[in-house]
Amino acid sequence: MKTSRVIYSIPNPLGACFKTCFSIATLLWALSSQAALPIEHARINDSFEVYWVQSHALPMVDIQIDFDAGSRLDPPNKSGLASSTALMLSKGVKGKGANQALDENQLGEAWAELGAGFAAGAAQDRLSITLRSLVKPELLSKAIALAAQEIAMPTFDTTIWKRERSAFISSIKEGETQPASIAGKLFQSHVMGSHPYGAIPSEKSVGAIEVRDLEQFHRVYFNTCHAVVSMVGDVDAKQAVEIAKGLLSQLPQPKRCSDASQQVWPNLQPVKPLVASEDLRVPFKSAQAHVLMGQPGVPRSDERYFPLLVGNYILGGGGFVSRLTDQVREKRGLSYSVYSYFIPQVQAGPFTIGLQTRADQANQAIDVVHQVVTEFLRDGPTAEELKAAKDNLIGGFALRIDSNKKLLDNVANIAWNHLPLDYLQTWTQQVDRVSLDDINQAFRSVLEPKHWVTVVVGGAP
Repeated sequence: MKTSRVIYSIPNPLGACFKTCFSIATLLWALSSQAALPIEHARINDSFEVYWVQSHALPMVDIQIDFDAGSRLDPPNKSGLASSTALMLSKGVKGKGANQALDENQLGEAWAELGAGFAAGAAQDRLSITLRSLVKPELLSKAIALAAQEIAMPTFDTTIWKRERSAFISSIKEGETQPASIAGKLFQSHVMGSHPYGAIPSEKSVGAIEVRDLEQFHRVYFNTCHAVVSMVGDVDAKQAVEIAKGLLSQLPQPKRCSDASQQVWPNLQPVKPLVASEDLRVPFKSAQAHVLMGQPGVPRSDERYFPLLVGNYILGGGGFVSRLTDQVREKRGLSYSVYSYFIPQVQAGPFTIGLQTRADQANQAIDVVHQVVTEFLRDGPTAEELKAAKDNLIGGFALRIDSNKKLLDNVANIAWNHLPLDYLQTWTQQVDRVSLDDINQAFRSVLEPKHWVTVVVGGAP
């Protein structure tokens, strides 16, 4: 086995004050004064990568396995295939050697007996599997073996798939009765356009998925070259590597994978920028009109990530202290809440502004949003706004990593996006060094309000 390990330190959210200290001030003290927890990294046999943090506060381990098998890989006429594959992992497993075959009920009982949890789901870029277990050897070894069986040997039973497909289609139909769901789908498809990020599962696309499609998707994308393992818990370095190897032990093991920075997303083309505005109105009998506005944003690798993060806190990401809230809610009473956010992905995810308002006030609210954004792009934030945003973001950093689950989310984010291993250690420094000029340049180079997609669902025709 060939492994390489690199270690950086990140603040420990679970120090000696874990049991008795609950205030943010005390938690911040703990972050600055307690022993650091290292992020450790190993690459196994030029195949998959493992990232882990040793956290001995609880006798548990939380694990996430990310496969390059997200919904962007769905065939054009079978949107929903990745999500369906993830769903069917827990509906029964084949037997092999000492591992007996289990139907979905037996599988659920097996997990309950171990007191462990297994779940899977697909996002646009990755299919993620999570496992939580106690670290008692007799329990953990069984949980790893069962998870490995579930990952590599799902049965994809035809009868069960027909049942789950019907349920999936029913949920799609139900979404078509909800204004928020209608607005979200329209917005995504028009902002992302022909890019795979814009594909939406439909009754037709899910209805076209057969068991053979599930089997092929699993066969093509579930192998060690497409996997990244992250974990946080009461395990040492040797255990972390052995756990990761055990979880993937039943999958195909290619002799050699390409470099990790190149193996994921090699064929994913950039999201195309919008070249003209679109105004989409859908009549709907509802108490409120749902309004979404925006455009493609930036990929996670973009160097403007932190200026956009801090600037967006001022614009619409800071809740009641944001400019959009001040102008739309406080001064005009047009909406209870209004928000903005970027979703950086492997390629550019959407920049979104959203609100709900009375249908007869929708145009006014849209005009106010454009006015606020135009002024923000023209004048930028003030020094006072920048200081307040930094104080809030830095002061709230502790809450981003105050549990094993949150810490695992961050470690998996670092692993998947190939971020520096000291990313969490330097996060507050990155925020603190953002300047007014950085924000102005970033926002002016990214946002094009004249090319936005605007979706309004609600009101009479």
